[in-house]
Amino acid sequence: MTIDLTNALPACAPLDGSPITEAAFVSKDSLYQVCTRCIMDTTDPLIEFDEDGVCNHCKYFENNITPAWFPNEEGARKLAAMLAEVKAYGKGKEYDCIIGMSGGIDSSYIAVKVVEWGLRPLVVHVDAGWNSELAVQNIEEITRRLGIDLVTHVVDWEEMKDVQLAFMRSNVANQDVPQDHAFFAALYSYAIKSDIKYVISGSNFATESILPQAWGYNAMDIKHLESIHKEFGTRKLKSFPRVGFWDFYFRFPMVKGMKVLAPLNFIEYDKEEAMRILERDWGWRYYGGKHYESRWTRFFQGYYLPYKFGYDKRKAHLASLVVAGQMTREQALKELEKPLYTGNMLAEDKAFVSKKLGISEEELEKLIHEPCRHYSEFPHNEGQFELWHGRYQKALALRSKAKQISGLPKVMGNKVLATGRRGGAYGKALGNKVLRQAVRMRNYGKAAARKMLGR
Repeated sequence: MTIDLTNALPACAPLDGSPITEAAFVSKDSLYQVCTRCIMDTTDPLIEFDEDGVCNHCKYFENNITPAWFPNEEGARKLAAMLAEVKAYGKGKEYDCIIGMSGGIDSSYIAVKVVEWGLRPLVVHVDAGWNSELAVQNIEEITRRLGIDLVTHVVDWEEMKDVQLAFMRSNVANQDVPQDHAFFAALYSYAIKSDIKYVISGSNFATESILPQAWGYNAMDIKHLESIHKEFGTRKLKSFPRVGFWDFYFRFPMVKGMKVLAPLNFIEYDKEEAMRILERDWGWRYYGGKHYESRWTRFFQGYYLPYKFGYDKRKAHLASLVVAGQMTREQALKELEKPLYTGNMLAEDKAFVSKKLGISEEELEKLIHEPCRHYSEFPHNEGQFELWHGRYQKALALRSKAKQISGLPKVMGNKVLATGRRGGAYGKALGNKVLRQAVRMRNYGKAAARKMLGR
C-alpha cells in the first residue's frame, strides 16, 4: 500500500468497539485486510502482506527484532556486562545513570529493577501539564520507597499550551509531539548538567515492537515542531525544552558519549507480571491504558487519533504482545471489541482538554472535524535523518573494521617486543615500529569514520 494524500477527510471512526476499517491517507479503493498472524490491518497506510496474509510488521519482528532480543541466558550475560560498565563509569559519582519516569508501567518497573541491580539513578519527571493524579502518586510512591532522588521539571504551561494548540490547528496525526519532545529534551538536559552518561530506558521489544510509521512522525524533529509552531502558534518560546538535530544525533551520543540502554530487552519482561509486582510491592496503581498516565495521551489515543484518522493504537500495542507471545491473536481481537471510552469519560475528557487549552468544546470539535494533514506538508528533517542514519551505520561498520585491522599489528608488535626483550635492541625497535603502525591504522579508521559522518 501507499500513502493516498487525497483521502484526507476525517475517518469519523466508531469508538464503541465496532471494527475500524477505514483510515486517513488510505485509498477508498483498498480492500480491508487483517494480518493472519497478528492483528494489524489496512488502517496502516503502508502495510503489506505476503501470500499467506502475514504483514510486514510480523516479518520485521522476525528478521530484525528477534535477533536483537535476549530474554534468555545470553541476555543475562549481556545484562551483567551492561551493569558492570555502568557501575564502573559511576564509581565515585553521585549517580551512575538517569531515568525518565512518567508513572507508567515500563518506567516504573525499570526504576525498581535498576535499584535491585545496584545502580544509583537520578530520576527525572517532566510535568507538561497533563499528569493524571495516579501518575503523580505512582512516581512519588515508588521513588520514596526506593529511596532515590527525584527531580521534577515543570514545563511553562503557557508555552506548552501554545505548542499544543499549534499542533491541533495543524491537523497532523501525531499530537503527542510537543509532549514527547519536551520530555526527551529536558531529560537529556539534566543528564548533561549532571554529567551522566547513561540513560536507562523502559522501552522494550516485549510490548513495543510494532508501531506503524504512517501513524505519526518523529517527535525529535525540531524543524517540524518549530515550523508548525511558527505557522499556528501565537507566542515566542523562551523556556520550552528543545533539542536540535545536531545535539540529539551527534553531540550527545558521539561527542559526549551518552548511551541509551534498554535492559528490559535482556530479561523476561512480562507486562502483566510487572503490573502485579508494582501493585503488590510498590504501591503503584493502574490508570486504564498504555500511556494513559497522561490525561492528554488518553484523549489523543482514545479519541482524537482513532476518530479523526482511523488509527487505533491499541492494534499496535496488542499486536506487539501477540508477536512477543504474551497474548494470543484471539485474545487481542477480543480486546479490540471493547469501547475506546466508556460511560461519561469521553465527555469529561473533552471538557477537561478544552478548558485546559483555553478553547470552547465547540472549537475543539471543529478542529477535530477539519481535514487531516500529513506531516510531510510541513517543513521537516526526514531526509536529513535518513542520510544521517545511513552515514552513521557505515561509520560504525568502518570503525569496527578499523579496530579489527589495527588490532592485528598491535598483537604482532607486542609479540615482537617480547622477543626484543629477549633478543636485544633491534627486536625492541622493530616491535615499537609495528605498534606505531597500529596506531596510525587506528587513527586512519577514526578519520575515515568522521569523514563518513560529514564532520
